[in-house]
Amino acid sequence: MQPLVIAHRGASGYRPEHSRSAYELAIELGADAIEPDLVPTKDGVLVLRHENEVSGTTDVADRPEFRDRRTTKTIDGHRVTGWFTEDFTWEELRTLRTRERLPELRRASRQHDGEDTVLRLEDLLAILDAAPRRVGLVAEVKHASAFAAAGFPMASLLDGVLGSAGWRDDDRLTVESFEKRVLREVAALGTGARLVYLQEARGAAADEVATAGAAAPTYATERTDAALARLATEFDGISVDLPTLMAGVDTRAVDDPGPVRSDVVERAHAVGLAVYTWTLRPENRFLPAALRRGGDLAAHGDWERWFTSVVRTGVDGVFADHADLAVRARSLVADGAARADGCRRSRLDCPGHDDRARPLRLDARPYARSRRG
Repeated sequence: MQPLVIAHRGASGYRPEHSRSAYELAIELGADAIEPDLVPTKDGVLVLRHENEVSGTTDVADRPEFRDRRTTKTIDGHRVTGWFTEDFTWEELRTLRTRERLPELRRASRQHDGEDTVLRLEDLLAILDAAPRRVGLVAEVKHASAFAAAGFPMASLLDGVLGSAGWRDDDRLTVESFEKRVLREVAALGTGARLVYLQEARGAAADEVATAGAAAPTYATERTDAALARLATEFDGISVDLPTLMAGVDTRAVDDPGPVRSDVVERAHAVGLAVYTWTLRPENRFLPAALRRGGDLAAHGDWERWFTSVVRTGVDGVFADHADLAVRARSLVADGAARADGCRRSRLDCPGHDDRARPLRLDARPYARSRRG
């Protein structure tokens, strides 16, 4: 079974993330689903931004009428200064223009700064409904505990938008979060979504910390066999970062038919959990050291080896900034499997399949920022 390709914030490798053009391009590039991040406005509208602090992804810092909204807040234990969605009404926020979050790395995308406005969840649902083929939604609920404390019940807000748009109980729908409590609330409301628990490599979930403090279980302890079995009684899957998925795993060349086995995939699958991973990116900056090519961090390294090795772990879905490259990697793996099967059936030697091929040990972990940065 080949994994789903989930466009991470749309086609965010080519256009400013969470913009209309990024979502529409992701559909054109073959994504199976699109992942938006959900944060609220002052009047309870769910908007699509990676974080509730928006100075890095919009032109808000250049808008004199909003200069007095700049402030400092503590979000999930981190002090952040900037402009926050919950301090703007939707009518105010919709006037902001989107910008590339990584302008030095993705210079071509930066050329599209200012072309689009901030969108609501219902705007993306309309885009998906109008798509020429079936495209799913993997909606991430951000900072649910922090927003609940501020008076924003994220599960109820989400359920309301989905209900109004006819998306409740839609088989295209998946909801994910780094906090289990909000996923349980979504389930209790009968929203009818697949539920996926996001896990960092280290640290603990904000809702667990709010309840248990220093005694909160870490994400790592929630990946033991017993913990995974418990998660499987409530949720449909887990989503882990690439360093966790590929820990101790040897990558292989695209034409090397040897196995690529991930411990977390095998153990999660054994208890009935699907496994997703984030985020596939082709630039040298985000690749393991052994797969970088040249000294330009913005240039593409040996992404084919990295992407195909990840796909071959048996993971159920991959988040990617460049959906077309992930789709290509999936096709390369499928084509290789078909050739290998043909070789076995015919007992003939096949070009490109060399039993002497050796896996590449990766000494360095990918550059993976917290919260899928």
